[in-house]
Amino acid sequence: MNHLDQLENKSIYIIREAYHDFKKLAMLWSIGKDSTSLLWLVKKAFFGIVPFPVIHIDTTFKFPEMYAFRDKYAKEWNLNLLVAKNEEAIKRGINYKTHDAFTCAHELKTVALQRTMAKHGFKALLLGIRRDEHGIRAKERYFSPRDQEFKWNYQNQPAELWNQYKSQADTKSHLRVHPLLHWTELDIWEYIKREDLPVNELYFARHGQRYRSLGCMPITKPMKSEADTVDKIIEELKNSKEAERSGRAMDKESIYTMQKLRSLGYM
Repeated sequence: MNHLDQLENKSIYIIREAYHDFKKLAMLWSIGKDSTSLLWLVKKAFFGIVPFPVIHIDTTFKFPEMYAFRDKYAKEWNLNLLVAKNEEAIKRGINYKTHDAFTCAHELKTVALQRTMAKHGFKALLLGIRRDEHGIRAKERYFSPRDQEFKWNYQNQPAELWNQYKSQADTKSHLRVHPLLHWTELDIWEYIKREDLPVNELYFARHGQRYRSLGCMPITKPMKSEADTVDKIIEELKNSKEAERSGRAMDKESIYTMQKLRSLGYM
């Protein structure tokens, strides 16, 4: 097997372990390249179907291209799509013009997810995060427990040796499952190329700029780039020293800020 085969096999193994251990399982789909690649791996793991619900947390501030991509592939891939919103926070006027990124992320993402999981009783959640994305994510495990308040104790994570994972959650908590933890950004793009996966058009350069990471419009900025194809993006990444999430406002704040968000249940 080549490198991508090995990455794929390990991810599919983790996905199937989670599905075996949890009857109430769901997946988060941010519409970005990582979570779409994870969705593809789930389809591969279960012979073309996604046998559990897919959650999109809608802050109402996403790019129009992201909503169009979501609706197109939710229909084409026959997904059981759950759109989660914190309607109460939206009515209170929580938005990026009047509130900071921390408050918006917690209210519009974390709280929306908490309520959706409580409503449906999900006990485990698949996410498409990678260790190389951000310093705080390097502390994650493949099977990462959260308490009943969604808090993540990053100082007390279970050991994972010889493909043995803590795949049981306490009755009042849930597990976050991270099948892409061992992938890199370059791995993802090489896999997209190999599998001919669909990705959002915002990743490709237009007028000398492209988005390397997708989030909410007010806090996501493009980078200078001429990479308008997958091949050009791969070559660009091989020579880039710029951080992947440098265009995301929250990542320009302190590592502690991101750590605090994640300890409170942020993705």
